[in-house]
Amino acid sequence: MISPTDRFKNKECIFCKMIAGTLPSEKVYENEHVFAFRDINAQSPVHVLIIPKKHIVDILDVSGEDSEIFQHIFRAAQLIAGQLGIAGSGFRTVFNSGDNACQTMYHLHLHLLGGTQLGGSLVG
Repeated sequence: MISPTDRFKNKECIFCKMIAGTLPSEKVYENEHVFAFRDINAQSPVHVLIIPKKHIVDILDVSGEDSEIFQHIFRAAQLIAGQLGIAGSGFRTVFNSGDNACQTMYHLHLHLLGGTQLGGSLVG
């Protein structure tokens, strides 16, 4: 069996094209480390994906030298939650990793969901 890392590590992905500006997205935040945009298949009124600018397949592909990317992703989530007015009411954050977790885009990303009372099911 070929791992997702082997299948997708060196291929240009849709998220990489969004970062490069060659594919449109509804950007909500960007800095030198991360890029965030509205999910086109939103599961809640606020559904933003926060991705590292460096192509990292999933959590299992994060190396020791890349581990600080989580700090940048979480800080972006804090800022975006405040910017979009969901910090006070609450929100959900989700990382999916691998096929059984329903990861469909093999570029590490954090789902930031809010703007309504969320049910018990998670993002697919």
